[in-house]
Order: sequence, then structure tokens, then C-alpha cells
Amino acid sequence: MRQHEGFAPAGEVVADERARIAFGKAGVRRDDRYAVAINDEGEILLTPLVSIPRRELFIWENELAREELGEGLRQSAADETTSLGSFSDTTADEVE
Repeated sequence: MRQHEGFAPAGEVVADERARIAFGKAGVRRDDRYAVAINDEGEILLTPLVSIPRRELFIWENELAREELGEGLRQSAADETTSLGSFSDTTADEVE
């Protein structure tokens, strides 16, 4: 068995009667998500994934929004913010 650069052997596994393979030895935990790719030699590559809610996708796709959010979080952590009071009386219909 050849070893690929950057990878270390994690053991050998056998598929069960339903063709499932347990990856606990490799550190996989319940509900972890992976993209699966297979090359011409039948090697399987698992790439860890994280799902995010659609409403948060905007931040990941928009670099300016991501930078501004990061700056706002930095300012908040450094206590460089000013309270504008409660917005609980504001409704979406009132925002223009």
C-alpha cells in the first residue's frame, strides 16, 4: 500500500454487509459531514465539510460584508462600541 504525502496510515477497515465502513479510528465522530471523491484507481478522498444556514451564506460569499462583520466583532471585543439603545420597537416594515 502506497502512502501519500501528508497522510499517515490510520489502520485498515472492512466494509460490513451493507457496504458501510467505520472510520472511528481516523477520528470521525457521529454526524460529521464529508465530501467524497474517488479517483481512477478507486482511492477515496474524504474532505470534512461544515454546513451553514442559507441566511449566513451571504457573509461567506461577500468579502466586504465579511470584513465589516469581522471589524464589528473586533470592536465589540475591544469594548469600542456605543449603545444605540433598544431596537425592540422597530419592525421590518419601518426599515427603508
